[in-house]
Amino acid sequence: MQQCYADKATFSDPVFTDLDAMQVKAMWEMLCKRSSADFRLEFKNIHSAGNLVSLRWTAWYTFTATGRKVVNHVKGGFVIEDGKILKHIDQFSFYRWARQAFGITAALFGWTIMFKEKVRLTALSNLEKFMEKMKVVE
Repeated sequence: MQQCYADKATFSDPVFTDLDAMQVKAMWEMLCKRSSADFRLEFKNIHSAGNLVSLRWTAWYTFTATGRKVVNHVKGGFVIEDGKILKHIDQFSFYRWARQAFGITAALFGWTIMFKEKVRLTALSNLEKFMEKMKVVE
């Protein structure tokens, strides 16, 4: 995935918002290295028009922080420039994902801004720690 992104790429989804190219490349590395043996991706409905690409993808995995199984249905959108991803935006139901990943806590609080921000800040902190450990520098 790292080779697919342009040097000025951006990425955003409901958990990882507004990542720059270095962060998104590290995010994919982190997610792949931390994934469990049951990690699986499926892509479908891939459409392109000029430099715009859209698709649907589904990820099956065990969320490492809780050990809970997740099936995440995602709508992805890309802007391609010179054969590389310049902009990548994924959309999915944060609440549906959080209920699977965190269980009853998310069922009760997953719809709140406070819960979403806690998850986002934790994810970003984990990414920053991973980048530091892997000596990823800007």
